[in-house]
Amino acid sequence: PQKPTAARDVQAGLPNLSQGTMADISRSLEQLVSISDQRVKIEQYKTALTGYLSAPADTASLQAFVEHVAGEAVPLSVSRVVLLELAQKLPSLPAAQRKTIGLHVIDRTAARATSFEEAVSTIREHIAGVYEEEEEWSEAARMLSAIPLDSGIRQLSNDYKVEKYIKIAMLFLQDDESVNAEQCINKASLLLDAETTDPALMLQHKVCYARILDAKRKFLEAATRFHQLSTMQTTAFGSRSISEEDLTTSLQMAATCAILAPAGPQRSRLLGTLYKDERAPRLPNYRVLEKMFMDRLLQQDEVGAFAATLAEHQRATLDDGSTVLDRAVVEHNMRAVSRLYENISFEELGALLGIDAAKAEKIAWGMLLDKRLDGSIDQVDGLLHFARGGSADHSSDKLVAFDVQIEHICRSVEAVASAVAKRYPELAAPAPA
Repeated sequence: PQKPTAARDVQAGLPNLSQGTMADISRSLEQLVSISDQRVKIEQYKTALTGYLSAPADTASLQAFVEHVAGEAVPLSVSRVVLLELAQKLPSLPAAQRKTIGLHVIDRTAARATSFEEAVSTIREHIAGVYEEEEEWSEAARMLSAIPLDSGIRQLSNDYKVEKYIKIAMLFLQDDESVNAEQCINKASLLLDAETTDPALMLQHKVCYARILDAKRKFLEAATRFHQLSTMQTTAFGSRSISEEDLTTSLQMAATCAILAPAGPQRSRLLGTLYKDERAPRLPNYRVLEKMFMDRLLQQDEVGAFAATLAEHQRATLDDGSTVLDRAVVEHNMRAVSRLYENISFEELGALLGIDAAKAEKIAWGMLLDKRLDGSIDQVDGLLHFARGGSADHSSDKLVAFDVQIEHICRSVEAVASAVAKRYPELAAPAPA
């Protein structure tokens, strides 16, 4: 059937979009408003949009079209459909123009964002893709973060929401924004269901969470998570599969995080598990892993070679000016020294660890306090005594016994004083002023 006469006249009056002036474009768009049949009006707007998109890149004309469609003159029922059409066809534009037009749509529809939620959300995804191509990771993450996933206007599945939260978290991690990444992954965690969530998303969530723990320098927890990933028996997760290379990479990440973790019993157990893995000898950081597990002193050249393999956040500087690796190596070497010596002065300890005596004493005190090192400190003689087989050495035994005796005498005196005060209260009365 032929289109209504008014519609044919309007279509005939549309300018050549590759040559039309802004005045021509404005005039032709005003003609579209006069069409009374809504179905025909939508089709004519779509035809006009196709013309603008197929013409040579003309950002100004497209922006004028967007301003017109998003304006009050065009009924919401029409503009919503037309802008959704634009959102779906936006990828046909060059990346720079795609971003410019997309941002213009977001700006012009901001006042009625809920009315154009589907179109704007699609556009945000396209713009985020451009930011990713430009390696503007945080900008891409923030663009996706602005997509309303819980507004209730669109019916979105939990898997779609989880996918978006994980995507945003991974983008933030690219720029080491671990706090924002953790907020997103926590939102995803609330939506996970072992029975209904896509297995591929469950896997992505585990990987992302391990990376966040690593970025936040929670190395012991991160190492545990990476090790769990490296020992997975199932290699197919829905549309995704894990290769042997992926499993080895996870094992390497586990070893790196375990080496950087604070020294202590838990870390020692994890190092043992990693060291005994049959794939471990093929890891580039195996020599350091082996020495850590064997409680052998690490040399500077070994530490330097390992440091070259670390990511930026793993080389972070601590409050005292040392790096995460420096702290891990000093604490490890402290435990290695405890296997070689019964006691050692802080001057000698500092020389072995490559730090001054005061810092050596401070680190030893912290490790003793956290029960990551067994022994005691003799501040009078400036000695660190290491425990042997669960009990302190002879000198330490004397110090401990002396402390126990003093505590026993103080408690006995207190008990006698309380008994006297109870039987002879007048003796406990305060003396007159």
